[in-house]
Amino acid sequence: MHWSPKPQPNMDKVKQLQIEIGVPHEIACLLIQRGIQDYETAKSFFRPELSDFHDPFKMLGMKEAVDRIFRGINKGEKIMIYGDYDVDGTTAVALVYSFLKEIQSDCIYYIPDRYDEGYGISIKGIDYAKAENVSLIIALDCGIKAVDKVSYAQTLGIDFIICDHHLPGETLPEAYAILNPKQANCSYPFKDLCGCGIGFKLINALTLERGGAVDQIISYMDLVAMAIAADMVPMVGENRVLTYFGIQQIQENPRLGIRFFIKELKRKINVSDLVFVIAPRINGAGRIKHGSHAVALLLSEDPDETLSRARAIEFYNSERKELDQKITIQALDQIEKNQEEELNSTVVYQPDWHKGVLGIVASRLIETYYRPTIVFTASGEYYTGSVRSVKGFDIYQILETCREHIVQFGGHRYAAGLTIRPKEYLSFKKAFELAVAKSIKPEERIPTSSYDLEMTFDKITPKFYRIMAQMAPFGPGNLRPVFLTKDCLDAGGSKVIGADQSHLKLDVTDDSTSTLPGIGFGMANHIIKIKSRDPFQILYTVDENEFRGDKHLQLKLKDLSFSN
Repeated sequence: MHWSPKPQPNMDKVKQLQIEIGVPHEIACLLIQRGIQDYETAKSFFRPELSDFHDPFKMLGMKEAVDRIFRGINKGEKIMIYGDYDVDGTTAVALVYSFLKEIQSDCIYYIPDRYDEGYGISIKGIDYAKAENVSLIIALDCGIKAVDKVSYAQTLGIDFIICDHHLPGETLPEAYAILNPKQANCSYPFKDLCGCGIGFKLINALTLERGGAVDQIISYMDLVAMAIAADMVPMVGENRVLTYFGIQQIQENPRLGIRFFIKELKRKINVSDLVFVIAPRINGAGRIKHGSHAVALLLSEDPDETLSRARAIEFYNSERKELDQKITIQALDQIEKNQEEELNSTVVYQPDWHKGVLGIVASRLIETYYRPTIVFTASGEYYTGSVRSVKGFDIYQILETCREHIVQFGGHRYAAGLTIRPKEYLSFKKAFELAVAKSIKPEERIPTSSYDLEMTFDKITPKFYRIMAQMAPFGPGNLRPVFLTKDCLDAGGSKVIGADQSHLKLDVTDDSTSTLPGIGFGMANHIIKIKSRDPFQILYTVDENEFRGDKHLQLKLKDLSFSN
């Protein structure tokens, strides 16, 4: 792994900020790196407030959407809340559905089947809406490219309001209203909301129209926080404010549907818990069974029913883990047998691989072969695939260059999905490899870990940690600070731990002669050189570890290398 320093801040600005807000030099450096250069922006950063939200009516299409929803409610129309089957989609559906139910709207929700209908708006979903006498569909986290589907709905007398955050195509659907800050001519100041975030702005506007205020809908922010964390959208601006209040909500009054998953956590909830504890379970429902199970869990208010649903979803998640481990082993074996080590990309296929875990497997393969990856399986008359990319490499543009071999595709810069015809598999694989080889830069072939600052251990004090912890919630755009310390030595107590003795427990000192404990998961292979007193350097984050009531700071290693 290549270690690269982030751009170092201007020292004059650091000194000025240090004086203005009274923080250690290192904290001022971290803040300047994040664009926080004066007292006011620092105050807003450390103390998010509800007043930081933008007026939802600044979003193009919001007035039309609000008017259409209230007209539907007043006329007794039936409304369908339609969303994708991932965390962003299911939380968005739970949010808008539960809000509309509070104002006596006659509404139902619908999540498409991952295997029968695929991503986004489906004909089957529209036909179901018609059979249920629905005259308005609110689509969340999908729909921005559903031109033909929205036109079909119009022929049935069904209006669409689309709330999506994906990049629009050249032609927009003829929906009654489209809420997407990324569409042309939308002057909404914050462009990086997730689908659930746009759903929140919609209920914010509905609340304001009824004479209410944003503090009346704080209880919905837990759902938005889950979606922001799972969808990995930038943790800046409104996303940071929503996550800040959403985590507070989860901490103080978690909804029944997630209490089962967080009950073992004996500390304050953080974004990592949303990403690694809650999100895989919410996603697991759609991957293994059906996304509607996740919505039902998030909406459930009966303790017995909730416990039953949570246990079922825990089972789906366990099944998902077993599948992705099994398929990853098979995919790695396929790569090795075909001697594909020198390629610039990875494309693998097996007809019986479970469609629900393809994206996870693609990410796992990148951990071994660091290159853009597609994992395909058979799906009816087609092959369907999940695409994952490496840092800095725009996979969506690569798929654009291969579109002659593709039936359909969609997604983001780093993750996408596609469908091809079986007869196109080999020609697509060749075209994809050529396109990647032509575009990928040498530095994009090597995994890189960036660090914020080079530090000595004497700077890592309880006060330093206390202030740094207030920089949370962390996420893309405001990542947890990473530090580099050189000339480290074993202080005498370093050892290997874990049931399989694969983890490294460090007792480490540096040039400042300060000593700190550290943990390096999967790094036990370094123990012999460490105990031989070979000097080494580490990349790490700083954490607070609590054991039997005792709290102490520890280093959480990202990487370790020896000085010679």
